[in-house]
Amino acid sequence: MTHDGETPPDARPAHRRARAWLSVAVLAVVASGSSAFGQTTATEPPETFVQELTWFAYVENSYTINLRGKATAGTNELRVYDVDRGYTFDVAEVSVKKEPSDRYPIGFGLVLAGGEDVQLNHSIGIFREADDAATDTEKVDLQEAYLSYKVPVGAGLTLKGGKFVSPFGYEVVESPNNLNFSRGFLFAFATPLTHVGLLGSYPVTEALTLTAGPVLGWDVATGRNEAPSGLAQVAFTGVEELSASVGFIVGPEKTGDRRNLRGLLDLVVSYTGIKDVTLALEADYGHEADAAPSGRDADWWGVAGYAAYDWTPALRTAVRLEYFRDADGVRTGFASGIDVFGATATLQYKIWRGLVGRLEYRHDEADKKVFSGGTSKSQDTLSVSLYYSFF
Repeated sequence: MTHDGETPPDARPAHRRARAWLSVAVLAVVASGSSAFGQTTATEPPETFVQELTWFAYVENSYTINLRGKATAGTNELRVYDVDRGYTFDVAEVSVKKEPSDRYPIGFGLVLAGGEDVQLNHSIGIFREADDAATDTEKVDLQEAYLSYKVPVGAGLTLKGGKFVSPFGYEVVESPNNLNFSRGFLFAFATPLTHVGLLGSYPVTEALTLTAGPVLGWDVATGRNEAPSGLAQVAFTGVEELSASVGFIVGPEKTGDRRNLRGLLDLVVSYTGIKDVTLALEADYGHEADAAPSGRDADWWGVAGYAAYDWTPALRTAVRLEYFRDADGVRTGFASGIDVFGATATLQYKIWRGLVGRLEYRHDEADKKVFSGGTSKSQDTLSVSLYYSFF
């Protein structure tokens, strides 16, 4: 700099070059920051209506041997689905469902099934009349058919109306979604299978969801007593890998009788927080007024525990231990009442893609001679099943 304060001519270009480089650096930082900001705020394109559809379909066949000899009329007592000895085309099922969303608040569910198992699924009024035996009904079923809608109230109230499977119990109708091939005593006798009615579900908190509403009753699609049952359930998912639900249903279940009520309390807990391990517990208590053969109130209750271990992505073993007490015989059909214990071990192997094979041994033990035509207190079966899941 000169004495008069002016910058020497040869220094000016250096200053200009410095300012230029600084400007370039600032622009680069701003540009990179804008790019990074755009990346963090970018969202995935919203799903279309078709993308929100959930498809499920499978076919299952099985072969069951009764190791205790001749069973009553060729069946395995106190079983559901695997009642027949020998080969059975169990089921072919296809379903499409859509849960209501903020973008598309309308949802629905449609499940169609055919096979020998579905004869046990019929609701009275759909492919079955009240005086029909299961074996006399059609081998097709409209298992679920409902519409749902998400009402924009608070966190979102979801309404569902039509025919749908019961929310009670750990085991479900679809075999691929169960740990064992056969269904236990609680599935068969303690809880309902389907309902026709209207339910509302609301997330009270992030961890608690309340479901409640009126239904026609247990496994019926007609108003046989012109009085609905009330259903309610609270589901808890506040702990990672742990889910629990407690629910009840109460209402008249006898034709033309609105006074004598049937009630059920159902508890289900499952835990998958241990690597490759699945644990679950179900407990049920039922009561029905004036339903016992003696004319007094009837009670039944049961508990079942489940455990499974995935040895590899393809190989799984599972066990089920259960106890069911039908003190008055109203659920099992034994007028003097019955206590029954079951132990089941299932080996499952994924053969190829959706093709899965199962080998299962099951032992049933009762306090009375109710098996093999009333000649034995126990029953042992060996089953081989094969199913293919398309989705």
